[in-house]
Amino acid sequence: MTRTATAPQSIDRAATLLVHLLESEGPTTLAELTEAADLPKSTTSRLLSALERHGLVHQTGQRGTFEPGPAIMRFAHRGAVERSLVELAEPSLAALSEESGETVNLAVPGSDGVEHLAQADARHYLGTGQWVGRRVAYHCTANGKVFLAFGAAALPDGRLPRLTPHTILDRDQLVAELEQIRADDFATAIDELELGLSAMAAPVRGPTGDVIAALSLSGPTMRLTPSRISGLRPVLTNEALELSRRLSDAKKEEQAA
Repeated sequence: MTRTATAPQSIDRAATLLVHLLESEGPTTLAELTEAADLPKSTTSRLLSALERHGLVHQTGQRGTFEPGPAIMRFAHRGAVERSLVELAEPSLAALSEESGETVNLAVPGSDGVEHLAQADARHYLGTGQWVGRRVAYHCTANGKVFLAFGAAALPDGRLPRLTPHTILDRDQLVAELEQIRADDFATAIDELELGLSAMAAPVRGPTGDVIAALSLSGPTMRLTPSRISGLRPVLTNEALELSRRLSDAKKEEQAA
């Protein structure tokens, strides 16, 4: 009976916290949210943890500030621009395929992992595979690290699954890598999802500047050596910037129509 009686109150309190986050001009601290909702700090923390598990809230760092989560951001970006994302990405997929000869993917953050929307196949027999329709974990993929770094996705609670001996399991180590990805606008995953498979990715930003997708190149580690990754990096990041520009232009055209 107690759980039934307090459930509506918990929902109301959680909704109050979420509305305050959405109306805030920037990231908000736990203390600010506690004061705004007039709740005990422990209650606020518990409710925020529940909201974060469902992607409605995102916390930057273990004791950092709070902001709207990836589920909220995905909903905010829905519309004509997002629906035409694959079409707008076609020139970039073609250019990257021509330049690299490797598999090129356009990916977006999903509720349970990275989701692949479009692909340009590699010219080589070795390394050709179909990613569209497949969902992969965030912590061991280049696309996934981009989404984690820029707050488009959040790590699940609990132990991170090990897929290979090179999968990063230490959260502090992963956080440090994500900080570098934010600085570089570029991520790699070498033998972390599968032995012999390497990938590199760059963020694609929507009209408001938030990261909503990623472009990636993937192929056998024997071909995607450090020197080749270094050479292809500016090509990939430039195409990600071009796609971001096309998304912004499409939004402006939509608003002018």
